[in-house]
Amino acid sequence: MASIVDPQRRRMAPVSEMGLEAPVREVKPAPDRFRNSLGKYMIYRNEECRQCETCVATCSRGVHVRPEGYVDFVRGLDWRCTAELCKANGTYCVDTCPHNALRIEESPIYRSVGDYRWTADLILSAWHMAETGTIPDGELNYRTGNSGGGFDRIEFVFPDSGPRTDPDEISTAIPLNRRGDNRPEVTIDIPVYGGGMSFGSVSPVTILSKARAAVAWNTFSCTGEGGYIERLFPYKDHIITQVATGLFGVREETIQMAPIVEFKYAQGAKPGLGGHLLGDKNTPAVAAMREAVAGTSLFSPFPFHSVYSIEDHKKHVDWIKHVNPRALVSAKVSTPNDVDMVAVGSYYAGAHIVHLDGSYGGTGAAPEIAKKNIAMPIEYAIPKVARFLTDEGIRDHVTLIVSGGLRTAYDMAKAIALGADGVVIGTAEMVALGCIRCGRCESGVGCARGIATTDPEMVAKMDIDWGTQRLINMHTAWRAQLVDILSKFGMRDVKELRGRTDLLRHLDYG
Repeated sequence: MASIVDPQRRRMAPVSEMGLEAPVREVKPAPDRFRNSLGKYMIYRNEECRQCETCVATCSRGVHVRPEGYVDFVRGLDWRCTAELCKANGTYCVDTCPHNALRIEESPIYRSVGDYRWTADLILSAWHMAETGTIPDGELNYRTGNSGGGFDRIEFVFPDSGPRTDPDEISTAIPLNRRGDNRPEVTIDIPVYGGGMSFGSVSPVTILSKARAAVAWNTFSCTGEGGYIERLFPYKDHIITQVATGLFGVREETIQMAPIVEFKYAQGAKPGLGGHLLGDKNTPAVAAMREAVAGTSLFSPFPFHSVYSIEDHKKHVDWIKHVNPRALVSAKVSTPNDVDMVAVGSYYAGAHIVHLDGSYGGTGAAPEIAKKNIAMPIEYAIPKVARFLTDEGIRDHVTLIVSGGLRTAYDMAKAIALGADGVVIGTAEMVALGCIRCGRCESGVGCARGIATTDPEMVAKMDIDWGTQRLINMHTAWRAQLVDILSKFGMRDVKELRGRTDLLRHLDYG
């Protein structure tokens, strides 16, 4: 359960006591659901192959295998192949084959998948981490994309020498309540939690996989603005419930059970537009949760029409604090030019967490023209807000959580070095579950992987235990990378990295 220090809090029964299997923070193999996973290379075997198994013996990555029950057949598990690396270390199967029966070429699918921000390498790396819980050791670039800007142009400057901290001595936990009030002191074990994905926008299996992984890693997942489904109740100590402008699914009883309540004032991927759920995803179950008519498109207004000042904002915060005397309050805002003043105002309104959501966030349902042209990129907003909070003398009394296009563990670490306390991710979780970034999230049956869909047949393509394990594995790999970064700087705590812009270098400025 989440680390909540409050002796008066009535604790829920452990998940295991409710007849459910408690998620365990343990790396287990979670291979792709599909028979042939996407890889960088394709392996061709011609008629000269004599099934001598030289390739099987040569390859240390298990690319060439003889399936159980076959006597005269060797097949290639292409997605495991790292051809260029094998050429460098002398284990290239094409060269060692005595019959010249093998040919390896870059896959045309690899060349077509992804975009400049979410490159094919980042997608394949995320799948590798989700499957194995380990960092790719081949030729995939798992640290940056190819956007030509943002976090892709920022890098850490590691010392050439000096003592490294023992990884076992490094803490990656962060507190979420820094106000020193009478509310619970909530600590999460990793500086990251799952973003809001509404019931209706993604499948129940996706929602539950995120929640169960949050339990395993002692962190949180967010309901989004679609309401708090009953199947999440067993995991309530790890669920953030969201109150957005449409007030869809907002209920007093679910606010009372939530350790954190988040107001979504704006979304970085589409500020000024509000949320939207098209009619073909608004099934009877979704409509019942949102108290709407099935089959109709649902749009959240922008903004809250009851909030036009910090004083109005404070009334919102006071409302939640009255309904749930133990809840922490988070304010999710986009990144306009005056985002620093918005953040300070949220603190003085009583918020514990200021959640900055920059541009380039959102799933495939967010309009591209909004994602690329409206809000401030998060890498600019973080230091701007952090400096203003410091100047106001309140930096250490508020938790600054950021999101908006964070794809990798290195993005997470860079955000912290720029001044954030922790991050929220959404698309990275979906990619770990098998998303191929096709951009069809808004369509009810458009998600070929059964992740962002309400279609029963498509939902059935994913298993909850499998999805949970994929996310547990991904967080394991991310934490390992964060620990490695901290170790190289001789740090013992992730909180030491916060605001250390001196450890970063922008490639455009030397």
